[in-house]
Amino acid sequence: MSTTVNAAVVSGTGAPPRIERVTLDEPGPGQVRVRLAAAGVCHSDLSLADGVLPQTLPAVLGHEGAGTVEAVGPGVRGVRVGTPVVLNWTPPCRACWFCENGEPYLCEHGLDAAQRRYGVLSDGGAVYPGLGTAAFAEATVVPANGVVPMPEGVDAATAALLGCAVLTGWGAVTNTAGLAPGQSAAVIGLGGVGLAALQAAALAGADPVIAVDASPAKRDLATALGATHFLEAGEGLAGEVRALTGGRGADHAFEVVGSSATIRAAWDISRRGGSVTVVGAGALQDTVGFSALEIFHQARTLRGCFYGSCDPDRDVPRVAEHVRRGGLDLATMITDEVGLDGLPDAFQRMRAGKGGRTLIRFD
Repeated sequence: MSTTVNAAVVSGTGAPPRIERVTLDEPGPGQVRVRLAAAGVCHSDLSLADGVLPQTLPAVLGHEGAGTVEAVGPGVRGVRVGTPVVLNWTPPCRACWFCENGEPYLCEHGLDAAQRRYGVLSDGGAVYPGLGTAAFAEATVVPANGVVPMPEGVDAATAALLGCAVLTGWGAVTNTAGLAPGQSAAVIGLGGVGLAALQAAALAGADPVIAVDASPAKRDLATALGATHFLEAGEGLAGEVRALTGGRGADHAFEVVGSSATIRAAWDISRRGGSVTVVGAGALQDTVGFSALEIFHQARTLRGCFYGSCDPDRDVPRVAEHVRRGGLDLATMITDEVGLDGLPDAFQRMRAGKGGRTLIRFD
């Protein structure tokens, strides 16, 4: 039997998402159908809708979700009907070079599902799952290795944030940068991922923890989630950070916006010999400039961070333990809760740099 659901469909680059009826393909071999409880709205979804990141269209976007398995295809092991799960938008194959060498987040096949249709629209046309997950719908069909059993003691709705924002932000601090207690940290960009990185820095024992955003309205939110200082982005930022770090600059700077300007700012606020971790997903044409002399003289490390260098099978339980102990506060990160029809407004808030994470609830 086919399953038809309400879903937010993006039909063309730059087109606003529209609620349409989508008939899902039945789970095939190695696939499961998940009934969504909630989905977080990530800036990457906006980038996919606007064509900054590639995605076959028409598509149902959304890659940060949690729900319950309601059907399984042939050959599925590890989950069964009724299992609460968190979606994993880049599931590792466990067999390619990257997977076998400890980098499953770079799996050669992690995004394969995004290029395969997963259902049809009311006119019979194919529709594709954004980043392979299509979480902006009442239910979705994903590979069985694209779900992680939901840890106990975590709210089923806020657990959606584990699927991207928290894993990416926490992973950038913990896995990619390896921030140590007593080191200084600065986070530029306080969307969902930035707020998770901010909390992870505080959890790791960073001092000071400097939050940076273009919107002064985010000061209270940043302070509530562990920032010792809040600075408004703009001219003079590097000097302000140096004043808070013994005149040196931050040991670790995290760029969580995805633009050449903020990457350059993260570089400028870090100390000589410090570390810059680029977490934001920027545009292909947006290039960053450095002089040959400053790269040599500053001796800084500049690195990219994809999905927090995480293995969700390993790291979701680790992050969930921090949530249970109160070290990571998912609820405070959520500044707006909406139904599926609130997605266009969520995109507009994101464009305006307002709020933290918007959560779509399906109940």
